Amino acid sequence: MIGRLNHIAIAVRDIGAATAVYRDTLGAKVTSAVEQPAHGVTTVFVELPNTKIELLEPLGDDSPINKFLERNTDGGIHHLCYEVEDILAARDKLVAGGARVLGDGEPKTGAHGKPVLFLHPKDFCGTLVELEQA
Repeated sequence: MIGRLNHIAIAVRDIGAATAVYRDTLGAKVTSAVEQPAHGVTTVFVELPNTKIELLEPLGDDSPINKFLERNTDGGIHHLCYEVEDILAARDKLVAGGARVLGDGEPKTGAHGKPVLFLHPKDFCGTLVELEQA
C-alpha cells in the first residue's frame, strides 16, 4: 500500500538556525521558508537525492508543533511521510484494519499541495505517520 518515503519531518524551535545547519554545515540544497497557516507551521524542505527532510517551526500559539516541542525541548523527528497512490482507498483500508486517522478523517491539502492524512502514532509503533497522495 505505501509507496516511497516522501519526507522525514523534524520539529525545530528556530527554522533559520536549522536551515543553516543543513545548508551551511551539511551542504544541502534547501527551499525558502513557507508559512503554512492551515497547519500552524512554517516549513523548509531539505532536498536530498532519495527523499526530503521537512523542517517544521511552530506558527503561532495554537501550532500542533508547540506540544511536541514542550515534550522534546531540543526538537526532533516529528513524523514520517509515505506516498500512496490513492489516499481515500488507503484510508478506508487502514480504518477497516483498525487504524485511527487523526482529525475528521478527510484529507487536507499538505505543504506540497497534495492531499494528506495523519495516522495515530499508537497504531504505528509510536510514530506519527503522514500519508500523501502520490
